[in-house]
Amino acid sequence: MKKIIFLLLVHFIAGQVYCQKQAQIVEVACGQCQFGLPGKDCDLAIRMKGKAYFVDGFNIDSKGDAHAKDGFCNAIRMAEVSGEIVKGRFKSTRLELLPEKKEKGLNP
Repeated sequence: MKKIIFLLLVHFIAGQVYCQKQAQIVEVACGQCQFGLPGKDCDLAIRMKGKAYFVDGFNIDSKGDAHAKDGFCNAIRMAEVSGEIVKGRFKSTRLELLPEKKEKGLNP
């Protein structure tokens, strides 16, 4: 009986690990301002493998003012994301901006 319970537990854990979406590094910015996607408002988008997708799960101001100097409407940033593409949109469960690289020779 203990072996059956153990095997079921191992099977369940293995299934959960297998089904998790892998995190990936992508470009993130305003879809209209930076990636040329259609629309009149500013909406968050990612670009992976050369194709841009609007993001569901986070909005354009989730990580700060989109219209600031380093905001998504004025800069393309790198982020680690998890999620999946559904009906042409990226359904995000995680979006973490990566630190910006400092220019060589400049003091912070």
